[in-house]
Amino acid sequence: MINPKLKGRIALVTGANHGIGAATARALAQQGAKVFITYYVPDSPYSKDELEEAKRAGVGSDQLYLAMQQESSEVVLKDIESQRGIAVAHEFDLDKVDNITKLYNICESELGPVDILVNNHAHCVLETFDPAVVTDDRPQIFLSSAEAIDRHFTVNARACALMMREYLQRYIGREARMGSDY
Repeated sequence: MINPKLKGRIALVTGANHGIGAATARALAQQGAKVFITYYVPDSPYSKDELEEAKRAGVGSDQLYLAMQQESSEVVLKDIESQRGIAVAHEFDLDKVDNITKLYNICESELGPVDILVNNHAHCVLETFDPAVVTDDRPQIFLSSAEAIDRHFTVNARACALMMREYLQRYIGREARMGSDY
């Protein structure tokens, strides 16, 4: 154990069903933190077979990125539990403002109040402002629209800010000590 002060702390990690978020959740659990994993599985234009092939090939592409996003939290949960760690997971679309309070409420009811917040989630779709680059084949590149720009903003910026606001309101409300304890 590198940091014994993490033992028993509650960490909430967004976007933790694959990649950096999953690695962060595993690392926190290895340090003794209880981890609440949240993630979102978007729709994919690729078939299940195409996504599996992308994972097998392991070559960076839009298809591989979408394949990784399709992962449930089961692999991460099993990895943490196999190391005697404690973790729970729930899927939430952070585009929905009400989901932020809901996810904190569920985390607190299942693990306890959040001590550590890791905002790792992201929304990414291949978009362009140049109509000549738009494609109908896969990977599809879409022309940017107000709706697409709004989705990027609400997930990538607004949700991070609201997650931090909710964290601070609850942290201050319970008169917790600031993060320098870790």
